Amino acid sequence: MASPGITLRARGLGKVYRTGDVEVHALRGLDLELASGELVVLLGPSGSGKSTLLNILGGLDTPTSGEAWFLDHELSRLDDAGLTRYRRDHVGFVFQFYNLIPSLTALENVSLVTEIARDPMPPREALELVGLGGRLDHFPAQLSGGEQQRVAIARAIAKRPDLLLCDEPTGALDSQTGVLVLEAVERIHEELGTTTVLITHNAVIADMADRVLVMGDGAIHDERRNAARRRARELTW
Repeated sequence: MASPGITLRARGLGKVYRTGDVEVHALRGLDLELASGELVVLLGPSGSGKSTLLNILGGLDTPTSGEAWFLDHELSRLDDAGLTRYRRDHVGFVFQFYNLIPSLTALENVSLVTEIARDPMPPREALELVGLGGRLDHFPAQLSGGEQQRVAIARAIAKRPDLLLCDEPTGALDSQTGVLVLEAVERIHEELGTTTVLITHNAVIADMADRVLVMGDGAIHDERRNAARRRARELTW
């Protein structure tokens, strides 16, 4: 069971993928706690286990061993229906690629999520939070890459998730556009108090976190807490 003030807790998480006779150990006995309202950046090279960890925390995958808790719910014991409810009610995802529906406007893309959420914010409000109040009726093809990513963020936060998981949200963007996307994440984190985890290869982005976790070979090798968070607009790479 999670401790007071802890949104997510993992103990001894292991994940093994098997392809024929080959075993790949993506996670190796990983321990983790995420405090409520915390902004954490996960750093590490490709293959270090970052995305696997995020997928388990978000209920997209299950561990081979160990346990993961969201508040007092043990994720590692939930069946498919339970994981679906967990994702729907508690988790917002942002990926490197935007996965917007091309035939729907920005407003309609966000509205899809609010129709199934328990306590959604108005889609227009979600888009205004990410600075796109003037682009509601634009289709994805009419938006820049950074604007499409901000629509994806608005879609993720419109259901007021307890947990926002971002996997390389600036990976396909240039620095200037990436900063705009990070500003949107920063604003959501501060205004909604959402516990936020952001995966990146870019060490500069770690400066905007409360805490930085460095992963390698399926485990957390280093952890540091920033004395002061830098604003997203101050970052350059």
